[in-house]
Amino acid sequence: MVENKPVKKYDLIVIGSGPAGEKGAAQAAYFGKKVAMVEKDFHLGGAAAGTAIPNKTLRETSLALSAIRSRHLYGVDLSLKRRTTVQDFLHHERIVKDAERKRVKNNMQLHKIDIYKGVGSFLDKKTIKVEVRGKKPIFLNGEIILIATGSRPRRPDNFPKNPRIYDSDSILQIKRLPKNMVVIGGGVIGLEYACTFAVLGVDVSVVHNRDILLPFLDRDISFALENSISKIGIDLFKSDSVESCNIRQNRLELKLGSGNTINTEAIMLATGRSSNTEELNLNAAGIITGKYGRLVVDNNYQVIHPETKKNVSDIYAVGDVIGPPSLASTSMEQARFAMIKAFNLEPYKEHVAPILPLGIYTIPECSMAGKTEEQCQEEEIDYVLGKASYNKNARGMIIGDNEGFLKLIFEFNRDLSKPMKLLGVHVIGEIASELIHFGVSALIMNAGSDLFINTCFNYPTLGELYKYATYQAMGNRAKRLKDE
Repeated sequence: MVENKPVKKYDLIVIGSGPAGEKGAAQAAYFGKKVAMVEKDFHLGGAAAGTAIPNKTLRETSLALSAIRSRHLYGVDLSLKRRTTVQDFLHHERIVKDAERKRVKNNMQLHKIDIYKGVGSFLDKKTIKVEVRGKKPIFLNGEIILIATGSRPRRPDNFPKNPRIYDSDSILQIKRLPKNMVVIGGGVIGLEYACTFAVLGVDVSVVHNRDILLPFLDRDISFALENSISKIGIDLFKSDSVESCNIRQNRLELKLGSGNTINTEAIMLATGRSSNTEELNLNAAGIITGKYGRLVVDNNYQVIHPETKKNVSDIYAVGDVIGPPSLASTSMEQARFAMIKAFNLEPYKEHVAPILPLGIYTIPECSMAGKTEEQCQEEEIDYVLGKASYNKNARGMIIGDNEGFLKLIFEFNRDLSKPMKLLGVHVIGEIASELIHFGVSALIMNAGSDLFINTCFNYPTLGELYKYATYQAMGNRAKRLKDE
């Protein structure tokens, strides 16, 4: 009993219904555990359904409505007209968003998971209080508790509140296409939105505080992305920052550290995210947060004290709330694995996927898995490269992608009779985030160059790039041995 109120008991209580919460709840329920899910928003699905999926949908719609995908069709003009409103091309976004939220709800019902709408907070390490405005609170007791509350955009102090200053959540509420826009932050979210609005005809500038875009990418991909986004009209202010933002009568004035001044109709802030932990009353569970409200976890995603590294009872945390990589795909993997560990369900899943792909939905798309060339150099791994270009591939020529390419990194092997082990896969171009998966499977299998050489790919497909990139790597190996 808590505060003389009845307590409903569960094997698992999940706080948050985004990708991490949904998959964690479903994983436990699949094995017969009694599960409760607590969600403070009216809809299920979290930020993934509310903003991430809409962002990707907006990107696809912008490609369809702009001239990008019709640039090689003679006499066809699909250019977006200035009078088109944001809400016009967000129509498909609303359909997809509603469908995704419905899918999450149906999945929870399929697994017989009890859903509680309200703000969840700890009373102690096992008890969650669910509060709904105007109603009596509900008290839940869980043997295991999974925190999957996600994150929210972080707003710098030097930006005033103004309806023309957006973040990655509020940008989807924009009423009309501005003539120009400045994106503050050249990270993944900032660049994705910058590309989308640029192809819709908006003059976009990006202010980025580093000299390289997305430095975690292989440099070849990063440099190619920078070249491509410059070609679609995006102005880059690298190694720069905003000193001040002033509101003028019909514009916003930005003064940069470099001394440049930018006048713009709209600003989008993409300056990082903070974890949604402030409403959880974590002190009651003995939990201390790290930087930006993030929860610190061990290899099993069990919450630990950030300094002592000791576990905090049977409380787990996954997804954005624990910080990078903050991807829906990795969050789902974390949640499934955490619940396997929490309920001792091995050997169903003995570890998180050993290779986690990264997909970036800029224009063009970028995707990677495994080691970058720079990592190989740092780790003193002897390697050989192979590349294949979209513009020399039949399918690539059909879709009109003249700049995309696939880059494979193999471990150097002096024995020409033996295959070379695959180390990394990097793609930039149309459907890069789909094309990467063949490489991911190869990496998980510890496959070598023989896999791609012996595989028959449909023709014409972008999949063929793997074979020809491998041929080039084999040729580069042979040339190197000959030159030695």
